[in-house]
Amino acid sequence: MATLSVGEPQEMEVDRKGESEESGDDETRRKSINGEVDPNQPPATVKEESPVDMDTITLDPEEEDVDLVHCRIGKIEGLEVLRKAKTLSLRQNLIKNIENLETLVTLKELDLYDNQIRKLENLQTLTELDQLDVSFNLLRKVEGLERLTGLKKLFLLHNKISHIANLDHLTSLEMLELGSNRIRVIENLDSLSSLTSLFLGTNKITQFQHLEGLHNLTVLSIQSNRITKMEGLQGLVNLKELYLSHNGIEVIEGLENNKKLTTLDIAANRVKKIENISHLTDLQEFWMNDNQIENWSDLDELKSSKALETVYLERNPLQKDPQYRRKIMLALPTVRQIDATFIRF
Repeated sequence: MATLSVGEPQEMEVDRKGESEESGDDETRRKSINGEVDPNQPPATVKEESPVDMDTITLDPEEEDVDLVHCRIGKIEGLEVLRKAKTLSLRQNLIKNIENLETLVTLKELDLYDNQIRKLENLQTLTELDQLDVSFNLLRKVEGLERLTGLKKLFLLHNKISHIANLDHLTSLEMLELGSNRIRVIENLDSLSSLTSLFLGTNKITQFQHLEGLHNLTVLSIQSNRITKMEGLQGLVNLKELYLSHNGIEVIEGLENNKKLTTLDIAANRVKKIENISHLTDLQEFWMNDNQIENWSDLDELKSSKALETVYLERNPLQKDPQYRRKIMLALPTVRQIDATFIRF
């Protein structure tokens, strides 16, 4: 191993899951790499246009996938002709109210991303919906979804929601995106036994709680909150991806039952020691950049992870060592990427 020779590094972009990748456009996702929306970036849509009349838009009654993105629509109306529509995208418009959709009973997906909607309402007849996106609006409450019992994916990213509520009946829900809201407490999720992905990044959450019933959860993202202690995760026995960057965590702990983890992100916290993860033998990606790791012996904790391919340790005291990359490669020979750079042998 001491004869290992390394060529020129190859740069690559960091792939972080600060929020779900299915809601929003590419621009929004670029601004949210670490679960934070950059306040210096301009809004995705400048809403100073005058709304157009729906009468000026031609609709095809036979169309199943209806795309009305950025059409300056101010009011939903005149869609009754869409008797066969399965997907309807009304993103990036000027819509203030959800209305006049009751005849679209064949809809499977409804996209209202980036409008000016203040209330979830008038959706009761859309019982075939399995995906609803009302991200980047002005919602303050989760409500009006009682009849949507077949819903599998719900995106409410970047609103003004302060409480997780009124989801009990969504027992088929598999993905819930509530990032960039005003939530302080994880609550009222007990009945969501089918949930596999939960995104709560960029809120005001201080602790893990009320997660015991989410036995099928495989992805949990709670980046950019106010978490200081890793606890309350013992019931998440099927968890594979855990994203905790940009919190106030000081000690890695509480993962004894999370043996299926393949991705662990604790970047940008206050951790001084890599510990209590030697049992995570399936770990493939370990993100620990921007912490306070200073002892090379800490890497011994990762040696049992034979599938480990990616390690982020930049901006720790360790990085000051001129042999930084070489020492990581010698300690963890399965690793193929250190920070944002591939290893080329």
